[in-house]
Amino acid sequence: MKVTSILSTALLLSSTAMVSAETLKWARAGDALTLDPHAQNEGPTHTIRHQMYEPLIIRDVTGAFEPALATEWAPKTDDPTVWVFKLREGVTFHGGEAFTAEDVVFSFERAKQPNSDMKELIGSITEVRAVDDFTIEMVTDGPNPILPSNLTNLFIMDKGWTEANNTVNVQDFEGGEITYATTNANGTGPYILQSREPDVKTVMTKNESYWGIDQFPLEITEIVYTPIQNAATRVAALLSGEVNFLQDMPVQDLQRVDGADGLTVKQAPQNRVIFFGMNQGADDIEADNVDGANPLADVRVRQAMSKAINRDAIKQVVMRGQSEPAGMIAPPFVNGWTAEMDAESATDLDAAKALLAEAGYEDGFSIRLDCPNDRYINDEAICQAAVGMLGQIGITVNLDAKPKAQHFPLITDGKTDFYMLGWGVPTYDSEYVFNFLVHGRESDIGTWNGTGFDNDDLDAKIKSLASNTDLEARNADIADIWRVVQDEALYIPIHHQVLNWGMADGMGIEVDPEDQPKVKYFSVN
Repeated sequence: MKVTSILSTALLLSSTAMVSAETLKWARAGDALTLDPHAQNEGPTHTIRHQMYEPLIIRDVTGAFEPALATEWAPKTDDPTVWVFKLREGVTFHGGEAFTAEDVVFSFERAKQPNSDMKELIGSITEVRAVDDFTIEMVTDGPNPILPSNLTNLFIMDKGWTEANNTVNVQDFEGGEITYATTNANGTGPYILQSREPDVKTVMTKNESYWGIDQFPLEITEIVYTPIQNAATRVAALLSGEVNFLQDMPVQDLQRVDGADGLTVKQAPQNRVIFFGMNQGADDIEADNVDGANPLADVRVRQAMSKAINRDAIKQVVMRGQSEPAGMIAPPFVNGWTAEMDAESATDLDAAKALLAEAGYEDGFSIRLDCPNDRYINDEAICQAAVGMLGQIGITVNLDAKPKAQHFPLITDGKTDFYMLGWGVPTYDSEYVFNFLVHGRESDIGTWNGTGFDNDDLDAKIKSLASNTDLEARNADIADIWRVVQDEALYIPIHHQVLNWGMADGMGIEVDPEDQPKVKYFSVN
């Protein structure tokens, strides 16, 4: 099998075959949830928006910072609580509006709204102010040495366009709201939205006025993005030429695609962990058959459930070798990850049964598992495997799998007790994980923590990470927080994903560990 691992910084042009057109016919399992730049913090949603909108800073395929709408950034030497950003001049939005500091101030204020799913990322920012048309200052509630890491998916909108189209308020995605920004876009990015049919097709064309038109390949003139949920149909579309770039490659078809004439598969480890969450905070839960009690509130039950999961079997049978078993909910890319903690989850059915008996559930119990079926690689199949594994220790699991657009609100609205989630870490720092998944749920932090876990002392330590400039002490705090997460069995880690992108020969692009291809980097040979 000639799967190529793409980790270098050079663009790879894989063969002498020619891609037949400058149209990128792109498919993956699911669609963007919305085009509103601040409504959902979700990987595929960011990926589509990255083609049309831009943040101040992006990461290249190596994870290094690259200037986008900001050209320079640094804290003030005499006041580390103030970061100064120099903005790119001569940039226009797709509608022809000039980009200025006013748009940045507006966008950050918008991203702090209650409905924003980006507010945790900028919680330490107390003020964003315009110094002049192309200089802004961000004031934080203490020195924040990793502030730039939080900005790579924070997209900038045109203030006037947003006001004119009555979309100043962030879309209430969980409430089912539809706004103008849901299906329309006006960014500064390399591609302009031409049409949008959610869950059907999105078409974008090259922005001939893009500020970086001479800095990036920009050899793709049209993008036709088509979500295809069914794995076999996705592969058939690639093999037939209906699509020429495919994310979410089914692992069972890697050899067939990579051996086909005119096609290749490129591979890299992903900055993402797949895991199960459990509602330990409620006195009683609805998804089980235990009256008047919550079995998940007992750490021994959570530990037993984790010990019942055979991660190696999932890797070999479900993932066909395309995953790495995980023992913590941070990938190896992230500051705070350790090999020791990542090896802590081991299968032990006898120990699992003993823990259940100690907790008073010798005869087991039943519970519902909520799972997406169009978001992660083999997500529903992983959940099906877990059903069987938990059954071996007497826990009867009823699986309810549904599209991510219906699944994710169950977590953010607190309507699930046992669920699958995956988490990437675009900041490459554990603080991002803690802010969303460990801190107690409040209006502006802990919004994806569906476990009900809430520890005031730990919350204070998490919040202190944003302003701790003593990196040795900060890393010690991170290690302490992880120790609590591990000891409390807050989540059941499953595995680190491996990315496989299928594409036509001659398509030059590296596999991005964030699984966020930026089409402006694509070259065609």
